[in-house]
Amino acid sequence: MCEVRGRSGTIQTMIRLVNVSKVYDGAGAKVTALTNVSLAIAPGEFAALMGPSGCGKSTLLHLVAGVDLPTSGEVRVDGCALARLSDRALSQFRRDRVGIVYQFYNLLPTMSAWENVALPALLAGLPARAVRERAEEVLRQVGMLHRKNHWPHELSGGEMQRTAIGRALVNGPPVLLADEPTGNLDSKAGREVLELLAHLNSERGATILLATHSQEAAAFARRIIHLRDGTISDG
Repeated sequence: MCEVRGRSGTIQTMIRLVNVSKVYDGAGAKVTALTNVSLAIAPGEFAALMGPSGCGKSTLLHLVAGVDLPTSGEVRVDGCALARLSDRALSQFRRDRVGIVYQFYNLLPTMSAWENVALPALLAGLPARAVRERAEEVLRQVGMLHRKNHWPHELSGGEMQRTAIGRALVNGPPVLLADEPTGNLDSKAGREVLELLAHLNSERGATILLATHSQEAAAFARRIIHLRDGTISDG
């Protein structure tokens, strides 16, 4: 269930995890990915979740995105207790309230940059004119409007990631999750993507949670949260 906003429409905490644990059953053995994690991210905050591979960063992002649910504990995002949502409401939550950027872009190869960005808005049922305006505005914001008719294979890695960020933003979600967004880029393109995320945070007020193992990438955030062996050590 989601909170009913007051006249101001504001909430004090955009992302909240309370005693969250996640255990997977696999190959006859249980694997613990997160153990009693509690975390609060304020609206408009840019936080980096930092730790080595296998420490639970991606699992935590999947829980915040509503892609997976915790074994125990509570996850609230933008006033919504995710475990209490119906399947339909959870799908709507993922569509409207959270944008996700992955390391490997996940662009559809048979669609142009514009079509990839427009797709979530089309799935949301927006009128064609509104979809066109939104997609072009987002492409402008991420510096890809001049490449809107190009196919993914015609784009550089940095351009594909910028397009992927545009796709994550097109429905105007208050939360942007980035899972190792520079992990497949060279240093120049990676820095440009991180500068874009910082700009989106400062200019649009997007709440950003960035998962990374890179100290250089984490330095773009305003707060660094260290995760090790499924447990937060500070933050």
